[in-house]
Amino acid sequence: MIIIPSIDLHQGECVRLYQGKFDQVTVYHDDPMTIAKDYCRQGASHLHIVDLDGARRGEVQQSELALKIQAASGLQVQIGGGIRTYEDVKQLLDNGIHRVVVGSLAVSQPDLVKQWLCEFGVEQIVLALDVRYNEEKIPQVSTVGWQQDSALSLWDVLDEYQEVEVRHILCTVIDRDGVLGGPDLDLYKKFRLDYPQLQLQASGGVSCLDDLKALKKLKVSGVIIGKALYEKKFTLAEALAVGDPPPRHCPA
Repeated sequence: MIIIPSIDLHQGECVRLYQGKFDQVTVYHDDPMTIAKDYCRQGASHLHIVDLDGARRGEVQQSELALKIQAASGLQVQIGGGIRTYEDVKQLLDNGIHRVVVGSLAVSQPDLVKQWLCEFGVEQIVLALDVRYNEEKIPQVSTVGWQQDSALSLWDVLDEYQEVEVRHILCTVIDRDGVLGGPDLDLYKKFRLDYPQLQLQASGGVSCLDDLKALKKLKVSGVIIGKALYEKKFTLAEALAVGDPPPRHCPA
């Protein structure tokens, strides 16, 4: 299980939203480059970047900053938010981004995303499926920076991709995001049982080391951690000790 610290970018700053709400923003640092370098010095190998402005507007806004963060930190960066075109994906991968995270298009244009999976490879594309529970307690996928709810369940979307090779899925439980209330272990357990061939990245709600240990027991491949690190609920070193990060190198 890889521990993946997260940086959410809003107008060039490191922020966190409460359950994806742009009117409830907390700014944690004005220099994401410093944060990324510090994560590398503490032992991280990977970094998750969310272009919040891109997700909200439906087009990439902060790819240049993300590329600078990747180059300066030496971390394996995956980035999502507003990625809508072939050119977006190619430009990011060609310039050193480790993986591109595709969310809204994975739901609205699955045939296009399947083409990207075939062309760029399953190791380079992560499908981001962000869910809220509807009245029937079904995890329903949201899109466009969590601003729109689709008519599809998480399971509907996953089944859509079973006809092609897909490997990495990032699943965020929106109501758990930014509240430090613990991850949705029941959802992730069902995911792992029903789709054992997929590499699951869990996101939303991690608040303590016991949460990480519980996710490790479920054999998730990675855990995205944001607010818990900013709020010093535990150190990155403590989190990495629970996980199993691969070797990494930080630039001098």
